[in-house]
Amino acid sequence: MNLPTWLTLFRLALIPFVVCLIFVPANGYSEAAAALFGIALVTDWLDGHLARRWNQASAFGAFLDPVADKLVVCAVLVMLVYRDPHYYVALPATIIVGRELTISALREWMAELGNRGIVSVGPIGKYKTVVQMIAIFIMLFNLQDGGGWYVAGTILLAISAVLTLISMVNYLRQAWPHLTSG
Repeated sequence: MNLPTWLTLFRLALIPFVVCLIFVPANGYSEAAAALFGIALVTDWLDGHLARRWNQASAFGAFLDPVADKLVVCAVLVMLVYRDPHYYVALPATIIVGRELTISALREWMAELGNRGIVSVGPIGKYKTVVQMIAIFIMLFNLQDGGGWYVAGTILLAISAVLTLISMVNYLRQAWPHLTSG
């Protein structure tokens, strides 16, 4: 166990607190949820940075980091849909969660075939992640009052859903020859 792994575990531990804060429909709670989500984002960047810089990458960390990322995003998206059950939140959230499940399964399958590198993160996936995290943060921070910033967050969420579909198609296209052979 090293500091990068502890940061990833800390990010996992934040999930129930973020979810509970989103659940509370009172003033200030969505801003607190956004702050904890922001801390989770910082730890996501920091754990990877430290693992590379200090040469502390581990198999457990490599497994745990993407799991933590997906759990944070999926849990928060589910709660955002709970708090705002309109199609403009539910549809992008469904696309994002569905893509995460599909690509996780694809990566596992490709690893079993010995071709894990075929579905490694590409530039579109990185852009998708940045837009998605900004969208979620803005939506969380403005969940109580709605307004223009919340609308901007929902637009960014829709953009991230489009990028999500593009990245999923790219991953599936790369993996297709390996999935259909034999």
